[in-house]
Amino acid sequence: MNGKLFAQAIIKVISGVFLMGILLFIPAGSFSYWNGWLLMAVLFVPMIVAGFVMMKKSPELLQKRLNAKEEQSEQKTVIVLSGLMFFAAFVVAGLNFRFGWIILPNWIAYAATAVFLLGYLLYAEVLRENAYLSRIVEVQENQKVIDTGLYGIVRHPMYSSTLLLFLSMPLVLGSVISFVIMLVYIPIIAKRIRNEEQVLEQGLAGYSDYRKRVKHKLIPWIW
Repeated sequence: MNGKLFAQAIIKVISGVFLMGILLFIPAGSFSYWNGWLLMAVLFVPMIVAGFVMMKKSPELLQKRLNAKEEQSEQKTVIVLSGLMFFAAFVVAGLNFRFGWIILPNWIAYAATAVFLLGYLLYAEVLRENAYLSRIVEVQENQKVIDTGLYGIVRHPMYSSTLLLFLSMPLVLGSVISFVIMLVYIPIIAKRIRNEEQVLEQGLAGYSDYRKRVKHKLIPWIW
């Protein structure tokens, strides 16, 4: 096991747990915000398991995802907007718990948790299918078009999975107001995909033909 890579991954996870805890529990004014604990459990436990699997099976992919930095200004804008979206959604969810603005029944949180875990499974399958998967928009050396499995159904299955993950998060947190905030992700991801496809069209051989074969970007027969 690569000790440096392991330490880097652990630091990322701990930082994520700490930051999410601040954004959720300080606005909530209490550690009894059980929806916050539920989201952190279903988010970080599978993340840790997936990290260990990637470290063993594909440390290069894990390293690439940990160290990725966007170079394109348009994608940097997407990242900033996404960060603001998460910040607002998490803080509002905590405030919703504290002040009891709109209280959703518990079954919605449980159903949303099931959708969230489904999104995680889809994300894991995308990681398995595509060794070129990156957190940034780029064309890698010797990269080839992947057109089997989920990539034979939609062109961007990773973003399909994140759509399930991100839109289920606020419902796990029990906040319909945060759900409305997270709908901003739809135009954000549309902007990212538009730029990404331009890059792939210009730099990845065979991608134009792939676009003609696989018509939909995220949702079969819809988008």
